[in-house]
Amino acid sequence: MRHQSSFLPSRRTLRRAERRLRRRPVLIASTLAVGLLAAATFTTAAPTARAEASGTSGIPLTGFALASYTTPVPTAADRAEVATDAPVTADDARTAADAAISAAQTVAADIAASGLDIGAPVTTVDTSALEAAVHRLDRAESLPDAYVADYTDAVTTETAAVSEQVNGLRGKLDAAIALKAQQEAEEKARREAEAAAAAAAAAKKASSGPAAPNPVYASGGAVGGTSPADAQATARAMIGNYGWGDDQFACLVSLWSKESGWRYDAYNSSSGAYGIPQALPGSKMSTAGADWQTNPATQIAWGLGYISGRYGTPCGAWGHSQSTGWY
Repeated sequence: MRHQSSFLPSRRTLRRAERRLRRRPVLIASTLAVGLLAAATFTTAAPTARAEASGTSGIPLTGFALASYTTPVPTAADRAEVATDAPVTADDARTAADAAISAAQTVAADIAASGLDIGAPVTTVDTSALEAAVHRLDRAESLPDAYVADYTDAVTTETAAVSEQVNGLRGKLDAAIALKAQQEAEEKARREAEAAAAAAAAAKKASSGPAAPNPVYASGGAVGGTSPADAQATARAMIGNYGWGDDQFACLVSLWSKESGWRYDAYNSSSGAYGIPQALPGSKMSTAGADWQTNPATQIAWGLGYISGRYGTPCGAWGHSQSTGWY
C-alpha cells in the first residue's frame, strides 16, 4: 500500500511551475523591449504629427492612417494550455508540503519499526530544503504577487522532490515486506511437509504392528524356584488359566525380559518400579500375596492379572511397550 497524500503535486502541476519559471525572464525582457520601442516611436512621431497638423509639411492629412492591431484568435491547443495551467495557490503549496513532510516522517518510522533490510543505504528523507522553501514563502506574503508566485513554485518543486524520495523508500519497504512474507510461507510449508512425512512414517509403523517377539527362554528352570529360569517355568504353567498359548507366552517372555530380566528383586531406582512385572509401586503386588517382595510366583500372579485387565493379552502389552516404551 502506498502512503501518498492527495495534496502532493501532480506531474502536470510541476510542469506548470517549471514553465512559469522559464517564461518569467522572457516575459520581463519582452516587456522592457516593447516599452523601449514604444518610447522611441512616440519621440520620433510627435514632431511629424505636429508638422502635418500645421500644414508645413505640404503632405495632405487625408493620406494618414493608424496602424491597426488584431488580437490573434487562440487555437484549441492554446485554450487547452490555459485550461490546464491554473496557478497553484500558496495555501495549496503549503498543504502539499505538509503532506510530503508527514509522509517522509511516516516512511522513516515504518522502516525502522519493520527491522528489515530494504536494500537502501539511506532510509530517511531530508526535508530541510522543503521546510526552508515553505519558510521563505511564509515571509513573502507581504511582497508583490509575482514574488509570491516564485516562492510558491519553489515550494511545489521541492515538494515533488521529497515525494519522489518517499515513494522510492515506500516501494523498497513494500518489496522487503513481501520478501519476508514469502520466506515465512516457504518455511511454514517446509515444516508442514516434514510433519506430514513424520506422521506418514508413524502411521506406516503403526499399521505394520509391533515387532515380533524374539524371546530368550531360560532353560533348566523349575516351578516355584527363584531364578529367572524358575520364574519363566512358573509363568508358563500359569498362563493356561487365562487360555493363552505359546504365542502369548513368547510375548510375555519378551516383555518381562525387557522390564526386569525375570528377576524377582529387580528395582528401578529412577521410578521405584519393583519385581518381575515392574509394578509401580511394588506394594501393589501385595494384593496377590504378602510375600510379594521375595516370591516370583506372587509377582507373576499379580502381573498376569494386570496384563489381562489392561491389555487383554501379553502380546497386547508387548505391542504397547514397543510403541511407547512402557506398559
